Parts: sequence; structure tokens; C-alpha cells
Amino acid sequence: MQDIATSSYGDLRVTKLRFDEAVAQTEAALKKEGFGVLCQIDIQAKLKEKLGVDFPKYVILGACNPPLAREALEHDINLGLLLPCNAVVYERDGRVYVGAVDALKMLSITGHRELGQLASEVNEKLRRALDSIAPRSAA
Repeated sequence: MQDIATSSYGDLRVTKLRFDEAVAQTEAALKKEGFGVLCQIDIQAKLKEKLGVDFPKYVILGACNPPLAREALEHDINLGLLLPCNAVVYERDGRVYVGAVDALKMLSITGHRELGQLASEVNEKLRRALDSIAPRSAA
């Protein structure tokens, strides 16, 4: 069974955790890496409430690392349009996925190459958080 999903703009992995456990552990792992979860959006509940439709369990966690966010915003005040960094936990086909955005790809749209080091630092922290929940397989 493959434990890594594909995305051109993020890192997604399958975890053996139950959905609620994965959400809690993702929040804890982000906190350990210096991120605070600013918001939790329950997509399943919102789509049911607003559209009356059923959707699988899906949570978006809006995470922010204050020192890194400050540094980015000091460089370009408009980067708030791309913040916070999002992480997701969702169920699909009986599996639970955890993932995080690729900050380097996200910030590449700004054209500010000098943000590359900062984005790489964000990615390292996000990947460590994911590794603690759903390590990449050796295969």
C-alpha cells in the first residue's frame, strides 16, 4: 500500500491514525515546530450547513509560525494574501490523509527569489511535522 499521495503543491501522506486522532496529532506536531493553528475549518460541516450536501471528513488547519510570518511580511506586506500555511486532514476511500502546503511553490508565484530560503525553512518545519505523524516509507 502506497503511503504517500501526490500533489504538485503539497506533501500528502496516508496515516494509520483515525481521523480525529490525525487532526489532534497534526495540531500538536505543528505546535512542536513553532506553528500556531489560527483556524480550523471543518469542510464537511460547512458544506452540509451551507449546501445541504454530504462530504467526507475534511479539515483545513490554518497554521502560522509568527517569526517566519513576520519576516515574510516585512519583505512584502502583501504576502498576507498567501498566509497562513495550510495543512489538511481528510478521509478518502477508507484512508486518512495528512498534508501540508509546499511553501516554496506557493511563494514562487510572488517572483521574490529572495524568499526561497524562508520558504525552505517553512517546508522543513512542515515536513518534520508530517514525518512525526506519517513517516515516509523506505520503499
